[in-house]
Parts: sequence; C-alpha cells; structure tokens
Amino acid sequence: MSTMNQAIDTTRYARCIEVSKRIRWDIDHDVFRGRQFDFSKKFLPDGLSKIDQFDFLNAEEKKLLSQIQGRSYANIFGLVERFICAKIMEVSQDHWLGDQVALEALVRFSDEELKHQELFRRIEQMIGEHMPEGYHFAPDPNEVAKVVLGKSTWAVLALTCHIELFTQAHYKQSIEPDDDLSELYKDLFLFHWREESQHAIMDELEWVREDSSLNSEQRDQAVNDLIDLVAAVDVILQVQSAADSDYFVKVCGSTFSDDQVQRIRDGVLKAYRWQYIISGVQEPRFVNALGSLINEQQGQRIHEALAPIMQ
Repeated sequence: MSTMNQAIDTTRYARCIEVSKRIRWDIDHDVFRGRQFDFSKKFLPDGLSKIDQFDFLNAEEKKLLSQIQGRSYANIFGLVERFICAKIMEVSQDHWLGDQVALEALVRFSDEELKHQELFRRIEQMIGEHMPEGYHFAPDPNEVAKVVLGKSTWAVLALTCHIELFTQAHYKQSIEPDDDLSELYKDLFLFHWREESQHAIMDELEWVREDSSLNSEQRDQAVNDLIDLVAAVDVILQVQSAADSDYFVKVCGSTFSDDQVQRIRDGVLKAYRWQYIISGVQEPRFVNALGSLINEQQGQRIHEALAPIMQ
C-alpha cells in the first residue's frame, strides 16, 4: 500500500454513501421492468451520434446508424467499467486500516460498477437478438484493462474521472432532453447516471489523494501515462468506428458511393471521438480538476497530444 499525505474528507465520502443507499436500483425491477428496446426509435440522440453530418442518408438509415452507435456506446461503457472497477478496488486498500467511511464508499462504488457491467452485458444480448447478424465489438475488455492498469494510478484515475464526468454531461445535455429515443434505452442511462454522479465525486477525491503522494518527476511521468491512455482509447475508437461503419453499410444494402462510404467512416469516428474523448476533456469540471494538478508545460503536452483528435 502507498502512503498518502492528503487528509481524508470523510464528510464527502459519507455523502456518497448516503446517496448510494437512497438511489440504489435493481436491473430487472427498476430498469428493464419486462420491457424491450423500441427499434422504431433512435437509441443515441443526435448530439452524440452527430447524425446530422450524414445528409445523404434517409430517415430509416439515420435511425439504424443511431442504433448501431448506441449498441457500441453501451458496449464501450461495459469495457471501461472493467478497469474502473479493478482500479477502485485496488485504491480502496489504502483505507483498509484507515478511514472506514471512505472504505465503505469505495466498496459501494465497486459493487455498483460490477452491476453496471452486468447491465451492459444484458443490453448487448437484448439488442443482439433483434439486430441483423454481422455486428462485432472488437476490443476485449480484459485485454484493454490489462493495458490500462499497467499505467500509473494517477493516470488511470484521471482517465476514470474524465469518463465519469462526460457520462454526466451526455445524459443531461443530450439523452434526457431527447423525446425521440427508445424509452428503455433512455431509462437505462438515467439509472446509470444516478450512480455515476457519486462515482465522479469519489474519482476526484482519490485522484487528488493519489497526487499528494507523487513528487514532480513521478507526476510528470503520470502525465505521459495519461497521454498514452488517451491515445490507446483513440485506437479503440478507430477500430470500432470502422467495424460499425462497415456493418451499417452491409445492413443497409444500399449502393453508397466510395465517397459516401468514406464519409460514413470518417463521420462515425468523429462521433466516437466526441463521445469518448473530446466531450470529456472539454467538460469544465475535468478541466479544472486536471489544471489544479499539473503545471503549464504538462498542460501544453496534453494539448499537443490531443490536437490531432480534436480536429
């Protein structure tokens, strides 16, 4: 176990426990309630799917593309929650013989992440039963987790905080206001959002606590690790966006021109980068948290690494 100098803010962990108990939900009793996905409606809202850029698609094709994106959106959440759960269980060790309130909060966090993984596995199974064959989710969650967990705890917590915060933004800004989505798809991210809002608080608490244990050289290497992790996420998005684009073109059976196929591939990648990288790094709470822990030179390195993705 590492030695931390940062004082534990017990009251904030206690608040997370209180909210966790109050909003606790069950997958079948509260979320699914015997329902199925409505394939006559979109899954992802336009603000996330960036569907308006595909002006050559008809309404049915746009709906299908939103459903394919929505399927991968859920699968990628299931993937990232694999390494998030493992890391939170790991950092909880620092509280085993210390602050028991913080320990309980993190144990609840881990338990909820395990539940979320089950939720997203169930979603994939349900959607897969009603969509045409040929869909492929390329990354293996365990292999991705091994790579991520090989980086410094500071970097993994930074990435985790980034993910938890854009989850909040996606729901409040895009999913909640859209009345044209499948009701079940919309509801599952409502319930996910409720618990993730507490996770984001604990992510930041643990990230700051971890930062207090680092010297300047270690923090500088941790920034390099974070840059590497974002690059790895982008590789996953490139692979999955290509697979989803090819699946969409095949299912449509339409004769898209070579230029249109390339526009589909480029547009889906652009949407995925927005969903899983850009929307998070632009989230004010993440910007402020990261900025409070790094110096100007480190911030510039991150900015330069993100530049090709942000285009």
